[in-house]
Amino acid sequence: MRHLLNPLDFSVEETNRLLDLARDIKDHPDQYAHKCDGKRLATLFYEPSTRTRLSFEAAMMNLGGTVLGFSSAQSSSASKGESVADTIRVVSCYANIVAMRHPKEGAPAVAAQFSKVPVINAGDGGHQHPTQTLADMMTIRELRGSLENFTIGLCGDLKFGRTVHSLISSLIRYPGVKFVLISPPELRIPDSIREDVLNAHNIEYKEVEKLEDVIPELDILYMTRVQKERFFNEDDYLRMKDFYILTESKLALAKKDMYILHPLPRVNEISVEVDKDPRAQYFTQVQYAVYVREALILTLLGLA
Repeated sequence: MRHLLNPLDFSVEETNRLLDLARDIKDHPDQYAHKCDGKRLATLFYEPSTRTRLSFEAAMMNLGGTVLGFSSAQSSSASKGESVADTIRVVSCYANIVAMRHPKEGAPAVAAQFSKVPVINAGDGGHQHPTQTLADMMTIRELRGSLENFTIGLCGDLKFGRTVHSLISSLIRYPGVKFVLISPPELRIPDSIREDVLNAHNIEYKEVEKLEDVIPELDILYMTRVQKERFFNEDDYLRMKDFYILTESKLALAKKDMYILHPLPRVNEISVEVDKDPRAQYFTQVQYAVYVREALILTLLGLA
């Protein structure tokens, strides 16, 4: 039995096979429509989510399976003080596989220790978001044809952005990927990512404050929102939330074949006028996330 708690839980070869499977699901959905007949996915979401939770549910239903679970801690026994360990012991009696989102870093890892079924980390605090990373990687690979030899700019909240942390950790395993880290000083990537991931593997990167200074050199621009729920101080959030807004005028400086990604939800960091630009691929990213989660469910259940 395997879990997915961190994007590095899968080797490069396993990741590539999973992305190949996701592509096949995209191209031949009917062939997979009954792969999970009789199987149940439990979605244990201790903090709010729209895309990730519904994407997992859509993925399981596309495979012929069913879904049970809760969408907030307040609607679960956690509100009565039940531990994650006890919850997973109970839920793994009901379901064949579990997707868990939790505000505390490491909570899905705790669940995996006590679960009788595979556990998927659907986001834990500011730590990791491996299934979003797989969706990001599928999107980049489908758009560019490869996960090698490109420059990606990560812009916005790089301190609390778990999608950014997971994506950097995954992409350093592919040759020729360069990183441009665009953020205000207060929201720079954590030292653990800078030192233990980028510097430790001699990865080429630079840190800048102004998007306009570097957008011409990017092949991928990965925008993120400033996450209000990660801030302890309302004034700090209000000061930072409008630091970066991607507009048509800024986009005019970019390559004609640069693609824009965003893990969503968007607040105002990408102007809606950008949506009509063919380089805006964040809604394609949403669709690919369903295929990736279908592939992951099949893989962890041994049905691929």
